[in-house]
Amino acid sequence: MTPPKPPGYTPGMPHRYLIPAGFCRVEDSIKKSRFIASLNHAPDVESARAFVARIKEEFPDATHNCWACNAGPPGDTAWVGLSDDGEPSGTAGKPMLAALLHADVGEIAVVVTRYFGGTKLGTGGLVRAYSGMVRLGLESLATREMVETAALRATIPYPAVTLFKRMLPDFEAEVEAELFTDTAEFTLNLPVEHRDGFLARLAELTDGQYVVVEK
Repeated sequence: MTPPKPPGYTPGMPHRYLIPAGFCRVEDSIKKSRFIASLNHAPDVESARAFVARIKEEFPDATHNCWACNAGPPGDTAWVGLSDDGEPSGTAGKPMLAALLHADVGEIAVVVTRYFGGTKLGTGGLVRAYSGMVRLGLESLATREMVETAALRATIPYPAVTLFKRMLPDFEAEVEAELFTDTAEFTLNLPVEHRDGFLARLAELTDGQYVVVEK
């Protein structure tokens, strides 16, 4: 099932990319401060904020719970968010987001929790620590492929059925349902990136004698 997209999603964006397969957590100690990076799938900004709230509830006594998210395709800045959560401005959320945007993973949120250990890191040290924790988490993160799909209902004449079924694997199309009356009707799911090519092949196969409705 295709994850819901944030408001404003357009077909011009990539239709196939990596997303987190689940929750991931890594931990490190930097100059006596304890850093914990928690990463999770965030298909929209609302789910990213819910994840941040969950981590804050888990670590209510932390000195900081800084976060960043990119709820869209890898490298896209249309659905991003960040927070320094009390760290000096620009030293946590911004470098964390930069690390996410340079990764090949989309629809992701990360919270870096810090327990201050008594030694100040300085501005540069904070930037390195927070961005480094995100990269450390990304190294351990399991991913899966997100494929945006289209649901189509295709009605074709009976003589075209055999060739029609043979062409489906070429477009990664899967038949969800079949109905045979005076014509043959198929409900299909296929990657959006293959939709135009599929329709062109179908028109050629049936000599234009077909009807397709997008569900």
